Amino acid sequence: MAKDKTQYVCSECGGTSPKWLGKCPSCGAWNSLVEQAPAAAPGPAQNRFGNTFAALGGASELAVLAEIEATDVARTATGLEELDRVLGGGIVPGGVTLIGGDPGIGKSTLLLQAADALQNAGQIALYVTGEESGAQVALRAHRLGLERSQVQLMAEIQLEKILATLDAHRPAIAIIDSIQTVYSDQLTSAPGSVAQVRECAAHLTRFAKASGTAVVLVGHVTKEGALAGPRVLEHMVDTVLYFEGDTHSSFRLVRAIKNRFGAVNEIGVFAMTERGLRGVANPSAIFLSQHAQPVPGSVVLVTLEGTRPMLVEIQALVDDGGPSPRRLSVGLERDRLAMLLAVLHRHAGVASMDQDVFVNAVGGVRITEPAADLAVMLAVSSSLRGKALPKGFVAFGEVGLAGEVRPAPRGQERLREAAKLGFSVALVPKANAPKKPIEGLTIHAVDRVDEAMAVVRQLD
Repeated sequence: MAKDKTQYVCSECGGTSPKWLGKCPSCGAWNSLVEQAPAAAPGPAQNRFGNTFAALGGASELAVLAEIEATDVARTATGLEELDRVLGGGIVPGGVTLIGGDPGIGKSTLLLQAADALQNAGQIALYVTGEESGAQVALRAHRLGLERSQVQLMAEIQLEKILATLDAHRPAIAIIDSIQTVYSDQLTSAPGSVAQVRECAAHLTRFAKASGTAVVLVGHVTKEGALAGPRVLEHMVDTVLYFEGDTHSSFRLVRAIKNRFGAVNEIGVFAMTERGLRGVANPSAIFLSQHAQPVPGSVVLVTLEGTRPMLVEIQALVDDGGPSPRRLSVGLERDRLAMLLAVLHRHAGVASMDQDVFVNAVGGVRITEPAADLAVMLAVSSSLRGKALPKGFVAFGEVGLAGEVRPAPRGQERLREAAKLGFSVALVPKANAPKKPIEGLTIHAVDRVDEAMAVVRQLD
């Protein structure tokens, strides 16, 4: 029997074309034609294009929100504490998680370890690989010390066979590595195309919601670092995780960008070892350099990643510049650095217009919160004056264009974390000053940038 021909439907006007065209013949929109499944005779549950659509989360009758019982979502711990932190406590039955990262960063390694831990805890785990053979996955398991792993493995890329296997075995968790390799027979486009990724992800999401199986999708990333495929892929899933880190460093960060069952912007810190990824209990230690004596241009910042306060060292180097002085920042926003230098000059009298300014966040961490402003300014001032800040000094606070120092969220937790790690002096916004003294920590609260600079000069 001849295979049904596919058709291409315009996402703007709904017009159809028997083949792909760069420009829609109906409305003239560019790059709007998307491949659709073969058309069939329209039925009661089909639209005029012959496609059957079903809700991803299941349909329900009309109900009043106040009358719906709100129950906590049951979770299953993965056995990896840092991964559970990012997920909000563990795997949610029926939840769909998308994890992306650079090639070789450790996505498959982490998920194979999590699957083995769940299997050892009595949960059935199924690992579907489309990029490797079963022997290659077994070889990785031997390297990780999982020779006796009972994780069920399936090397398959056809969606219909994967769904049939999932329906027959009903595992607690199914890992699809990766979604870009899976294809459906209903579409003629190659695996990894927009239509295939969207269609396969929708079917797997629908199965997860109907069966209660937790599905984890591994996604490729583009050269810019964004998840490859249609943007709707991130909207369909419940949780989106990004695997970050320098391949030349042994430390990896797993960051939650979206989480319907927990807090966003949570991070988990892992160290890559010969036996796989291991959680780092005290991540502040890897972001702090060990100096025998305090050095100019170094300030420790208490930053907040999700609900976890972390201490990160901010380093600044100010040197004589040429006709066109450079401003370069690594791990911080470059435009914000230029703004802070202008505020430092206008409101504190510290001029650096003819100097090269380089700022770096140690350890490869990226800091996006504005609470790093005060630490950056103190580091620049310290390097420019050639005066080191006292040992055990920490700072945080947002700086405005008018020279005011604004409070940072959850300041008490930041200060307690600093005191726990042995820091003794803190420079913070006045609104973050604690009402009760914190043992072992001397706190200097300031309202403006010039006050902060005066306090630092007194501490020299």
